[in-house]
Amino acid sequence: MPDTLTLALSKGRIFQETLPLLKAAGIEPLEDPETSRKLILSTNQPNVRLIIVRASDVPAYVEYGGADLGVAGKDVLMEHPQAELYEPVDLKIACCKLMTAGKPGTEVVNRRLRVATKFVESTRRFYAEKGEQVEIIKLYGSMELAPLVGLADRIVDVVDTGNTLRANGLEPMEHIADISSRLVVNKASMKMKHATIQTFIEQIRTAVRERN
Repeated sequence: MPDTLTLALSKGRIFQETLPLLKAAGIEPLEDPETSRKLILSTNQPNVRLIIVRASDVPAYVEYGGADLGVAGKDVLMEHPQAELYEPVDLKIACCKLMTAGKPGTEVVNRRLRVATKFVESTRRFYAEKGEQVEIIKLYGSMELAPLVGLADRIVDVVDTGNTLRANGLEPMEHIADISSRLVVNKASMKMKHATIQTFIEQIRTAVRERN
């Protein structure tokens, strides 16, 4: 009986861009998570199942054994720098940049810069490396609104085309990191199911290489 593998994925862009890589490894879900209400999806491989979780929860599910493997954006992984995970493959999907942004021509005088973001750890590290002390305001969405209503001077967010920023009168400023999605692996699973997981990793690695 082959080892059963559980793979944690999030809905949306990451799921859609992971599908061709899974297909190249011979794995296809039997249902579409966008139309199914199920959170555990069977695949055409009886020993492989998918679980559908929030993107920000993928590292936790994999680290604590709720899943053997997962696909997570580097932006999410950077928020969990202490996570006990292997990160064997850059899938080169869902690519974007983590950047600071704000209203052009605005200067902050005689006080700390206020920065709104959901990427608190990455933001703190970025400004600390620059030697700047900033006030970080944690938000969960609609970042672009913060500078417009005076809540913050800057935002830190993922930027793809930059169209949303420009539509709201903001511009990208400083580049923090290039972001793409990564395959992550639970350390205990890697030991206990080594052959099965290693085969899966090699199949995915080959699919990434052939696609690029």
